[in-house]
Amino acid sequence: MDNYDPGYMEEEEEWDREGLLDPAWEKQQRKTFTAWCNSHLRKGNTSIENIEEDFRNGLKLMLLLEVISGEQLPKPDRGRMRFHKIANVNKALTFIEAKGVKLVGIGAEEIVDGNLKMTLGMIWTIILRFAIQDISVEESTAKEGLLLWCQRKTAPYRNVNVQNFHNSFKDGLAFCALIHRHRPDLLDYHKLSKDNPLENLNLAFDVAEKHLDIPKMLDAEDMVNSVKPDERSVMAYVSSYYHAFSGAQKAETAANRICKVLKVNQENERLMEEYERLASDLLEWIRRTTPWLEDRTTDKTLPGTRRKLEEFRDYRRKEKPPRLEEKATLETTFNTLQTRLRLSNRPAYLPTEGKLVSDITNAWKGLEHAEKGFEEWLLNELQRLERLDHLAKKFRHKCQIHEEWAQGKEDMLRNPDYRGVRLTELKALKKKHEAFESDLSAHQDRVEQIAAIAQELNALDYHDVANVNTRCQRICSQWDVLGELTTQRRHNINDLEKVLEDIDQYHLEFAKRAAPFNNWMDGAKEDLVDMFIVHTVDEVKGLMEAHEQFKQTLGEADKEYHGIVSLVQEVQRLAQTHNLGSGATENPYTTLSAQDISQKWSDVKRLVPQRDQTLQEEYMKQQNNERLRRQFAQKANIVGPWVEKHLDAVASVGVQKGSLEEHLGTLRNIEREVESFRPNIDECERYNQEVQEALAMGFDNRLTHYTMETLRVGWEQLLTSVKRAINEVENQILTRDSKGITNEQLDEFRKSFNHFDRNKTRKLEPREFKACLMSLGFNIREDKQGEAAFQRILTTVDPNRAGYITFDAFLDFMTRETADTDTADQVMQSFKVLAGDLPYITPDVLRRELPPDQAEYCLQRMAPYSGRDGPPGALDYTSFSTALYGESDL
Repeated sequence: MDNYDPGYMEEEEEWDREGLLDPAWEKQQRKTFTAWCNSHLRKGNTSIENIEEDFRNGLKLMLLLEVISGEQLPKPDRGRMRFHKIANVNKALTFIEAKGVKLVGIGAEEIVDGNLKMTLGMIWTIILRFAIQDISVEESTAKEGLLLWCQRKTAPYRNVNVQNFHNSFKDGLAFCALIHRHRPDLLDYHKLSKDNPLENLNLAFDVAEKHLDIPKMLDAEDMVNSVKPDERSVMAYVSSYYHAFSGAQKAETAANRICKVLKVNQENERLMEEYERLASDLLEWIRRTTPWLEDRTTDKTLPGTRRKLEEFRDYRRKEKPPRLEEKATLETTFNTLQTRLRLSNRPAYLPTEGKLVSDITNAWKGLEHAEKGFEEWLLNELQRLERLDHLAKKFRHKCQIHEEWAQGKEDMLRNPDYRGVRLTELKALKKKHEAFESDLSAHQDRVEQIAAIAQELNALDYHDVANVNTRCQRICSQWDVLGELTTQRRHNINDLEKVLEDIDQYHLEFAKRAAPFNNWMDGAKEDLVDMFIVHTVDEVKGLMEAHEQFKQTLGEADKEYHGIVSLVQEVQRLAQTHNLGSGATENPYTTLSAQDISQKWSDVKRLVPQRDQTLQEEYMKQQNNERLRRQFAQKANIVGPWVEKHLDAVASVGVQKGSLEEHLGTLRNIEREVESFRPNIDECERYNQEVQEALAMGFDNRLTHYTMETLRVGWEQLLTSVKRAINEVENQILTRDSKGITNEQLDEFRKSFNHFDRNKTRKLEPREFKACLMSLGFNIREDKQGEAAFQRILTTVDPNRAGYITFDAFLDFMTRETADTDTADQVMQSFKVLAGDLPYITPDVLRRELPPDQAEYCLQRMAPYSGRDGPPGALDYTSFSTALYGESDL
């Protein structure tokens, strides 16, 4: 044969010189080789008795070669002279050499002369070439293959450890184990003992001769008594076992092929079930979550809105990240499954309707679309509600001041106390009413402010707007009544004005000066306790500057205060000087008293330092907010570039030089770096929450262009990219190893793909794919036939009609041309071997030849055999083999 290795024969020459020095070995070889030759010569109705004598004329030697090779040698010379014998032996030796055997030191003369050593060497060469050389187990040949076959077959048996072809067979258990493994009905191995080697050997030799048609080639006594049995004799005898059981070997090979195919299908179906389960769970979660994110309504209260914001933060920190990992796992499971299906010649997996990867991607995009702006909306809603809360408090405060002022005013205006009074009293009432009108005018601004705040609360949809409107309407209605009553009272007093005289100038001046000063103090007190909301240090500074300007007016106000008080003091001095009655000191023109002015002036001076302290506290708060913004910006300016850098690193791995294992190692290192970097993201989240909780949200951070939202998106994209890249490389390794392609071939495929992937999307459009194929030597003609051929290729690489070709599909197509994968026909032929060439197979055969789990797999899925020649329970392995490479049950 062409693949015969002459080096193995050279090694055999070393055995010649060593082996034939031992007379016991020579005796064993003479008996074994004679029996071996007779096992074949009997097919020609002849035999030999003396091996060195019976081959001397070359006739039986030529017959032996014709029987074992199945070929016809040249016609032998029939003469009895020495040269006739030499010619016949030379014809035999020439035939042996024509089979690729190198005969070292063996000549026709030595055989004709009856040289036992040379004759045994020649027969051993024939045994090696025609009985042992073609034995192949797991890519080992000749002696190693035969030894490995013995080891595998006897591995389950106790007291058997085959390591060689001499002492490992001395006790006979190895021979018995080989027989029991293939024909357990011929002997009971479990009753044998290592302590009875002679009985074991004779039992094996007798059973083999009687039931397996293997003649006795060895002597049991010689085997037991020999220190080291002859290796060649044992090998020759064991090779007869191998050939006797060759049919069982074919069945085992067929069973192994079937097991491999079934394991592929079982694993593929497990991955399909896992994909369906993950897809259903993820889609259900998205279905439940999306409406919650799309609902942009609150209960319009601060506590309720804060609760919703905290729920959203829990969703981003705790609920969404595991789902993102599930999505990545789902994609990698789908990619791995499709790769496995392509590698095993199965059709692409099409998930249940609505559960495609694209469906999950679209659903996820819908989720993120609903999520986009949700947090910003909540923060804006919080600001709006805080603004409303501030306005509501301000509204109630102003209403309370006005209502306190207006209390009793309507009764006072309705009181007809000006009737029947003296002239001086009437004049006093008139002046008093003028002072009241001045006071009323001063309160007009506050009423307008109350109405304006109520209108703003209505515009901002304040939740308690009904009560606000009721209170505002009550104040405005009362104000209109007061206006009407004031006008009516003034007209009534004016009718009596002719009889009035000038009133006391001090009282009048006090009334005129006290009322505005009183209103100014009311406004000052209101401003000093006025609530405010600021968000920056500059806004606080503005309030502090305004307050300082107000404090600068206190000097003039103090002068006015003393001027007004001095008027009252002058009245008292005159009353005391002129011994006037107590009625003279009463000011008929105003309800204000010096005590009222003094009390309010004391209140104003007391509120000024309190306002100082409030503004200072707010200033420190805004400084802290600024610190929080700076703290977030410093961390964000580290995290953002780091994420961008590693995104670029992941994208660049596929175009770098190096093996797939090196690429995978690089990606694993990046994955570990990403995982170890996660605390930085968590720290950014914590800083961001502190900024928001400090009411520093809603304003651009001038210290960084990164927001928490952009960092989250970048981080999630990095996590997904790393997992997807690792999965792609693992699938490429799986493809390479399964298809048997070299790293150089894979590198060439990758370079070609990347050359035409100009956008670096890891995808080729059909026109780019066509150009890539043509660059690799594919002859795609520019005509209808060439276009039809190209469309058939597109159907293979893009079964889902996505409109693009991924690198995995491209690699699978490029390697499929030369790969040797199992086919439906191969599996069918394997079942046919197990079934003994019958068109059906029985459950008993499946359970005997296949492992239990795979036998049950076949029994559950094989259809009953429909032919009339099958026994009850027969199964159709033909349709089953075809279905293995068709659509899955899933």
